[in-house]
Amino acid sequence: MIKVCIFDLDGTLAATQESIARPVNMTLALYGLPPQPAEAFNYFAGDGIKNALKRALIASGDTEDGLLNEHLEKGLPLCRAWMQEDPCYHAKPYDGIEEVLMELKRRGIKIAVFSNKPHESAIGVVETIFGKGTFDHIQGQTDRIPIKPDPTGVYEILGMFDAGKDECLYFGDTNTDMQTGRNAGVTTVGVTWGFRPRTELEENHADIIIDHPSEIPRLAE
Repeated sequence: MIKVCIFDLDGTLAATQESIARPVNMTLALYGLPPQPAEAFNYFAGDGIKNALKRALIASGDTEDGLLNEHLEKGLPLCRAWMQEDPCYHAKPYDGIEEVLMELKRRGIKIAVFSNKPHESAIGVVETIFGKGTFDHIQGQTDRIPIKPDPTGVYEILGMFDAGKDECLYFGDTNTDMQTGRNAGVTTVGVTWGFRPRTELEENHADIIIDHPSEIPRLAE
């Protein structure tokens, strides 16, 4: 029996590409580099804002090692600050997600978020989009909880709800998410409506792949 469903945030619960692109492109502009289109963040995002910024810098032509590292180090605090100014910029939940979350809650299944966003940012974004109290727990990156694919955040959530690995479903849309679920030893569900293609989910050994949120309740039976 499933007791806990854990969801990635970006690309799984909500379309957030533009909210990530905005602060990164503002940072690129500081160095006279061209902006990157929002759709590029389907691949830049997923491993934390530092990696997103680094990938965007490289894509914009900032490839000299010393200069790249300098721009990354100096630009990252500004990028994070700009992200906090408007963390939900043009972000919206995927069609059908909110109804599914309510159905899971109706069944008594605990629902949680595990994101690579900084912890307070993850809470702010989730509560703005879905409302306070929708999720039983929201876990972002902290000094104690490293970014995915480290499984520590999954273990934290399982312990919080006294759930075993076989009582959990982990939902995500990227290779990082599939690796996180496998590292944690839980059933890993790849979703195709997010940032990455089905082939990436298959290559990273998703246990299950689904194409629409309406498929989630039957998995949790």
